[in-house]
Amino acid sequence: MDVRAGTPGDAVDGRVPRLVARPGSTEQVSATMRAAHAVGAVTMVRGNGSKLRWGAPATEADLLVDVRGMRTLLEHQPGDLIVRAEAGMPLADLQEQLRASGQRLGVDEPVAGTTLGGLIASNASGPRRLHTGTVRDLLIGVTVVLADGTVAHSGGKVVKNVAGYDLCKLMTGSFGTLAVVTEATFRLHPAPDASGWATVRVDRDGLEPLLERLCRTQLAPAALEIDAPPGDSVTVALLVEGTTAGVPGRLAAARAEIGDDAELVDDLDWPWLYPFGTDGDHTGLKITCTLGGVATLTAGATDLGLHVRGSAGTGVLYAALPPGADAVEVAAALDTLRPLAADHGGAVVVLDAPRAVRDAVDVWGPVPATPIMRRLKDQFDPAALLAPGRFVGGI
Repeated sequence: MDVRAGTPGDAVDGRVPRLVARPGSTEQVSATMRAAHAVGAVTMVRGNGSKLRWGAPATEADLLVDVRGMRTLLEHQPGDLIVRAEAGMPLADLQEQLRASGQRLGVDEPVAGTTLGGLIASNASGPRRLHTGTVRDLLIGVTVVLADGTVAHSGGKVVKNVAGYDLCKLMTGSFGTLAVVTEATFRLHPAPDASGWATVRVDRDGLEPLLERLCRTQLAPAALEIDAPPGDSVTVALLVEGTTAGVPGRLAAARAEIGDDAELVDDLDWPWLYPFGTDGDHTGLKITCTLGGVATLTAGATDLGLHVRGSAGTGVLYAALPPGADAVEVAAALDTLRPLAADHGGAVVVLDAPRAVRDAVDVWGPVPATPIMRRLKDQFDPAALLAPGRFVGGI
């Protein structure tokens, strides 16, 4: 295992860790965590580092555990639609290896370079969440190393369980604050033979009735996306996937449902990308709401000058503030959007932003389950050595 001094290139939120460890196995991660726990070293985990700006700023970092040395596909059972791989494996590499078997992991990669561990930690998802679900739905087994070095397993390929806990659900979206994920087992889907998009541009007043109509159809889309830059019009796009013989007919039915103005295309670029960058002076929000609130939240955000994009079929939207927006502007947008989202059963979090913005605003907002999350943190990491301060309520 490689252990070296931290460099400026290893900085997390401007803090250079004293040491960087690059383990090559779960056993080496366990040994590293035991040693760190013995001296009270605050530890962060990094894959390709594409989402280290997500969440609240890290308070400090004595040790950075770099899992990029763990990128092996450990097991693939095509007949059972199951794959097991190490956490440092890039999602794109996994998809490439699965392609030969006509299968795929049904999640998208809105941030290039995402590793499987980062995918789980951030619960990132894209357009296909409407059809295949999110990472939380597809993760069926996980191996983790706790802060004290204990190795635990849950779900598929179980060796040892942590009694009473569903580790797959707990690890997803925990931002590395509960344990280090080292291996993951996912449920797969067959890759479709063909796909196509039906897309149309409507004014904001026409968005809600169109979405209501599309959500009631029997088209079974793989994705239903919107793209709304500031202004009065919104692009709606519906993805159809299936057999080579069946997709053209379903796309024709989609056009009939949407209207004669609908355009049929093989692929689109924008649905696969968040409307904001992941570095520099960009600030991006994640907005959740009921399906009935999508049009209202989209209008509210675009009225503030935000660019909105996301899954109209699941009520998960992403919004970009203008580049260079400062903490005052971000706070003002949150003050307007959070009550609006709450009225529609959702919430608004600052997903990605420069350090200065995340230092000055409440990244997560009000979360009713915070006391429960604190108790979980106390159970898994009582000394608060794993990414302290990064998650909800300073956890």
